[in-house]
Amino acid sequence: MHVLRNFLFLITLCLLSPLVLASAYEAKLAPELNTAADLCAYAPCSEVLPGAVRFSTRKGHPPYVEGFDERDNRIGYVMLSTDITDTPAYSGKPIVTLIGMNNEGRFTGIRILKHSEPILLLGIPESALNKFNDQYLGQFTGDKIEVGRTRPEEQVIGVDAISGATVTVVAQNQVIMTSGMAVGRQTGILEPVQRTPARFIERGHKPDWATLVTEGSVRNITVRNEDVGLPPGEEPFIELWFGYLNQPDIGRSVLGELGWQRLMERLKEGEHAIFVIRTAGKESFKGSGFVRGGLYDRILLRQDVDVFTFRDLDYLNLYGVLTPGAPSFNESAIFIIRSTGFSGAYPWKLAFLGNRVDQATGQRSFANFDTDYWLAAEYLEGGRPKIEKAAAPWVRIWRMRALEIGLFAALLVAVAAVYANRDRLTRASTRKNKWPVNAFKYTAWVISIGYVGFYLMAQPSITQVLTWFHALLFKWTWELFLTDPFIFLFWIFIIVTVFLWGRGLFCGWMCPFGSLSELIYKVSGAIGLKRFQFKLSQRMHDRLKWIKYWVFFGLLAVSMFSMGLAEILAEVEPFKTTFLVGVFNRSWPYTLFVAVLLGLSIFMERPFCKYLCPLGAALAMPSTFRWFGLKRKQECSTCHACAAGCGSLAIDRNGRIDHRECMLCLDCMVLYTDDHACPPLAQERKRRQKAGLPLTPIGKDGYYIPITPVSAHAAKPATAGE
Repeated sequence: MHVLRNFLFLITLCLLSPLVLASAYEAKLAPELNTAADLCAYAPCSEVLPGAVRFSTRKGHPPYVEGFDERDNRIGYVMLSTDITDTPAYSGKPIVTLIGMNNEGRFTGIRILKHSEPILLLGIPESALNKFNDQYLGQFTGDKIEVGRTRPEEQVIGVDAISGATVTVVAQNQVIMTSGMAVGRQTGILEPVQRTPARFIERGHKPDWATLVTEGSVRNITVRNEDVGLPPGEEPFIELWFGYLNQPDIGRSVLGELGWQRLMERLKEGEHAIFVIRTAGKESFKGSGFVRGGLYDRILLRQDVDVFTFRDLDYLNLYGVLTPGAPSFNESAIFIIRSTGFSGAYPWKLAFLGNRVDQATGQRSFANFDTDYWLAAEYLEGGRPKIEKAAAPWVRIWRMRALEIGLFAALLVAVAAVYANRDRLTRASTRKNKWPVNAFKYTAWVISIGYVGFYLMAQPSITQVLTWFHALLFKWTWELFLTDPFIFLFWIFIIVTVFLWGRGLFCGWMCPFGSLSELIYKVSGAIGLKRFQFKLSQRMHDRLKWIKYWVFFGLLAVSMFSMGLAEILAEVEPFKTTFLVGVFNRSWPYTLFVAVLLGLSIFMERPFCKYLCPLGAALAMPSTFRWFGLKRKQECSTCHACAAGCGSLAIDRNGRIDHRECMLCLDCMVLYTDDHACPPLAQERKRRQKAGLPLTPIGKDGYYIPITPVSAHAAKPATAGE
């Protein structure tokens, strides 16, 4: 209880700092920020567009505002990132950013209004992200700017990343550049993209609905209630189906011969038509903006960086869908795209726009639900045109660090391969000479601390477990987890090895903090402090080991109400202070907490791992279902030789190994085949020597290979661990 009381005291101290320092973390923004015509009444527009004294209302789509100086001359534009893109950062939520740009398309100011990044909450200061944003000031929005080194041969301007927050800054780069380009194209700063018009092939058939869906000529958007922060329901929030009508076979199937001919007669050269129907849900895709200002503010169309919106003059009634097998619908429309910049030969997206309600805070945020659409190659002369698609953010990160990723993957495979051959290592070792085992284990510790922990900053955390738990419950997004390649690969290693051998291979060999703690204990003993080192009694250990489970379930429960609070409380893990930020870059409560844990490691083996680590608790539970356990003899139920030397205190009075607590140090396995250290084997060895019998090799079951006459011990079968 004394340890627990001190732990709670330190955590309370750690909670004081972030509440003051993280000014934009989950900041309370005005609900009107996302919807009000007067954006600058709710956002500090003058801070990102110096010299502006007056701002217009929102205009264009995606929206932006114009800024004017004292002489009423327009000097630039201000945009809210979430009006344009909802690109998620590492937290899975977008960073709400206010961006200023002058008449020439150069960035004049960038201000973070709200973020949910845990690394910026309790670790890297927000000032680091502000300095990252400052690198864009004066840069032209039409330039190719990427995180990483400058590559003049490719006309790429590089900006420096933030160590430990690569995912965050790659997402932020995409937000800034996408926003600038979207407004730049609307205002004429950037030239419109010229696309080759589509040339259609008429096959002379009218496909049914199922065929249209299968070939991708009709696509759908389904938004669930939970996607917008509402309680789950049997019926979706909204379900839409849409398709492109200019292609003759598709158009005739949907509208009939006469209806399609009339539509084509109404379209001018370079105009295009799509249809949209609502088959489920009570929400209208038309919204209310078209009533107030003639704008359909619930849907828009995107083709690459170009955005096409619809006004009341772009709307035609759709009275019915004549395609055989078409579903019934409650709302319908035909929308006209009046732009020569659009081409039906290239892929595009239809987006449904709405608001998402955060159940924890009640705040509303911008939500964008879209689906890709691309005509099948058989409908286009020459097939689909070849396009160079921009790589996703996670792909760029993997490319940037390909060599390091390869080395890290090789390390994980090597450690697993070494442990898979543990029988050879332990049989080549003895209690007095454990070097064959320790050579690999100690090497793994050093590499884990130096390369994995301090260099790659790839320390798995309980926050990832909580994030993945929520993703499984609500919405799984692969891209979110691929953005950190080292953590992604580490978790593949962890999941596989936990179910093969238990949590011990990660916790005991590869966890950077666990390795650091263990190495401190070993070095301290080697330099003369061994007489001060101690172990708790088995009885005390069996009581205290449950603390980490309470910590884990406590964090899990809190995360269901507030992920932000759970991330604050997850500072019970010293990982971020030790590896991501550094003990000298944090406030004193965090540094003191790490110092206490590492200082205690001088005298006690892995105190944090045994009693406080919520990640260890999360991995311990599935370790119960591991496929392979450490070997045991029948005599282990009465012989306590292995238990006496078990630093993890994972062997009970009956000789059973608790793989939930075992760190797979293999010390007990060295004794298992050492006929000078294992009491049953030593007794058998002495008996054979006294009887003049040969000392035949020891088998895989830990007994001497039987000879004639059969020894009493050799006849006993081996049994598996608990």
